[in-house]
Amino acid sequence: MDSLSQIVESKLLPIANKMSSQRHLKAIRDAFMSIMPITLIGGIFAVISSAPITENTTNGFLLAWASFADKNSLLLNWVNALILGAMSLYICIGIANFLSKHFKMDPFFPIMLSVCGFFMLVIAPIELGWAGKTVEISYIGGEGLIPAILISCLTVEAYHYMREHNWGRIKLPDSVPASLNETFASLCPGVCIIATDIILFAIFNAFNTTMPGFIYNVMAPTLNAADSLPFAIIATLLVHFFWFFGIHDAAFSGILGPVRDGGLSLNAAAHAAGQTLPKIFTTPFWVYFVAIGGCGSCLALAILLVRSKSKQLNTVGKVGIIPSFFGISEPLIFGIPLMLNPIFFVPFLLTSTVNCIIAYISMSVGIVGKTFAMLSWQMPSVFGSFLSTMDIKAFILVIILIIIDLVMYYPFFKVYEKQLVAQESE
Repeated sequence: MDSLSQIVESKLLPIANKMSSQRHLKAIRDAFMSIMPITLIGGIFAVISSAPITENTTNGFLLAWASFADKNSLLLNWVNALILGAMSLYICIGIANFLSKHFKMDPFFPIMLSVCGFFMLVIAPIELGWAGKTVEISYIGGEGLIPAILISCLTVEAYHYMREHNWGRIKLPDSVPASLNETFASLCPGVCIIATDIILFAIFNAFNTTMPGFIYNVMAPTLNAADSLPFAIIATLLVHFFWFFGIHDAAFSGILGPVRDGGLSLNAAAHAAGQTLPKIFTTPFWVYFVAIGGCGSCLALAILLVRSKSKQLNTVGKVGIIPSFFGISEPLIFGIPLMLNPIFFVPFLLTSTVNCIIAYISMSVGIVGKTFAMLSWQMPSVFGSFLSTMDIKAFILVIILIIIDLVMYYPFFKVYEKQLVAQESE
């Protein structure tokens, strides 16, 4: 274990640190974290529109719920279309904002230019006229995440480069207000960026497609592989492997976030349209079914700790069980500690991985419904599993997974407990 720690510290830790601090990945991570209030509201409305009834349901409350959802379906679907169904637009704004702040620029103009480019390249016109305009907005949801990331990153980078090199800067007298001076300084970069967007639109339109349509046709095999069981297993193992050595899972959110949230947006849109949900590897799948109690699936371990004979473990368990119930594992990871503790290396990696395998297979074969709503990262899995799927079997599955995690942690917990009890008795 010592040699493995040395390898990680010398070879992998610098790479992970660079990933976590790389400006584009950091901006993407921060953007996904910042839209949590939006996804929360979208998740609530998705739940409201999904009364868990069958043809044999007789419960008055559930029938009233279903009747309300049916009568207000237009409102509920419209809210869903503008929240989870417009995730790419919000991510585009978020990335432009955080990347601009990295360069210590006023984010207003970069955001404006990014949104303009997003509308130009992602929304497809159908009919334009004085009486009204009809456009195709399907790609402003999860399908447009990759274009949104590219547009916002390239727009801010181009804007920053041109401003730094004073491209076409128009100098005005000192008496001119600062806001007007800033506008003229941004004129040439803005014209260049918008002109580029127009040229790209013309090229894609000549081939009767859009930027996201072209990207997804080219990348379809790769994107399909990202929603596979092997990908889910590898992602789970990598995140937990690096967490064991103290590298927070946020370091990977810039990479995994678009995959997970993109899948969620696609499922939310399919659910609103009454279609089969296409994706399994989504954000709620990760939060409620894989990392139960936070990374390392620490809720099961916390349950064991509160009954520990070791005073240290018992205290840590009492402190950490409530946070772990709400998906926060840091008190246990640093308090036991789990991090760099060779005794817990195997269960720390394998509990969440086993959860992932069982949950993924259960959803792929139809035993449990797929997720379509994300309520909160801190929503306990026992509740979030049901609310994200509106399937009572999901709640049962999470209970089973917690029991499995208990069994997996138990022998390692007893070994460590025995060591600490011996030390405390000395």
